[in-house]
Amino acid sequence: MMPHRSQAYQHAGVDIQAGNRLVDRIKKAISTTHTKGVISDIGGFGGLFKPDMNQFNEPVLVAATDGVGTKLKLAFAFQRHDTIGIDLVAMNVNDILVQGAKPLFFLDYFATGKLDLDQAEQVVTGIAAGCKEAGCALLGGETAEMPDFYSPGEYDLAGFCVGIVEDTKIIDGSRSSPGDQLIGLASSGFHANGYSLVRKVLAESRLQGQDTFPGTQNSVADVLLSPTKIYVKPVLNLLRDLPIKGMVHITGGGFYDNIPRIIPNQLLASIQFGSWPVPQDFLWVKQAGRLSWEEMHQIFNVGIGFLLVVDKQHAEEIISRLNAQNQDAFLIGELQERKGRDEEQVRIVF
Repeated sequence: MMPHRSQAYQHAGVDIQAGNRLVDRIKKAISTTHTKGVISDIGGFGGLFKPDMNQFNEPVLVAATDGVGTKLKLAFAFQRHDTIGIDLVAMNVNDILVQGAKPLFFLDYFATGKLDLDQAEQVVTGIAAGCKEAGCALLGGETAEMPDFYSPGEYDLAGFCVGIVEDTKIIDGSRSSPGDQLIGLASSGFHANGYSLVRKVLAESRLQGQDTFPGTQNSVADVLLSPTKIYVKPVLNLLRDLPIKGMVHITGGGFYDNIPRIIPNQLLASIQFGSWPVPQDFLWVKQAGRLSWEEMHQIFNVGIGFLLVVDKQHAEEIISRLNAQNQDAFLIGELQERKGRDEEQVRIVF
């Protein structure tokens, strides 16, 4: 009877049965992300999660929501949908990590004009892969089919993440002081920021997805759809036994807008350009887009996706431990006293 009951809605452009088939396809991938706190399966009106509170005296929940912006446009253009879900998870879990939170669970929202099962399966499988890397459960999500709302072959994504941290261990940067060292963790490319400009430069360059990206041996599609680095595991490993005063996720707004979010007003971050290797993709967009280095650091992460503020006595050990976990890390600057409110809180020495 189901085909008959859903026929009118299908004629309007919504295929209920396709949605049900998608759930069947993605169940296995989602189940691989389940941690011991998950006490419900997908398909319910809400996901149930029972956190282990034994390790906390005063637990605080930390939540974030984000999307992946116009990087989606390149996924559509190159017909590659296997990594964009990792971006979605990364943009959320990296945000709550800044405050020292361990991600618990993740929810996704996928909306499209007409559901393409293969495409949607690739996206959700990528989300599941990102959740596994971040150590959180993909607790549920929403798939919306909205005819005439999106162009053919296109979709939108949003993610929602909840994590937990001990109240006394929340990291907010307030304890930072002059002389504290700035450690930059290498990014995996543009991550999911600045793509409106990247796409403009790409269109002007006439490069196609299958072409070799300038200065590399990889394709344009491979480079520009490289997924956002997830920093959860290496940073949480550090937090277990080393003090970190502040953390920054370098997202939209680059160095100049993100770093001031976590350092006291009386301090500024002095960053030495050249203290880390700038990857080829950033060198290309700077040259092709005729951008200054100041503009680059205002828009992009320029090779540093996450930043730590640490006491000078711990800097060398932290860098060593990160490198041992295959996370390239560099000493890129220090905090200094700010002369006045008119002085910017980020100074990059070129």
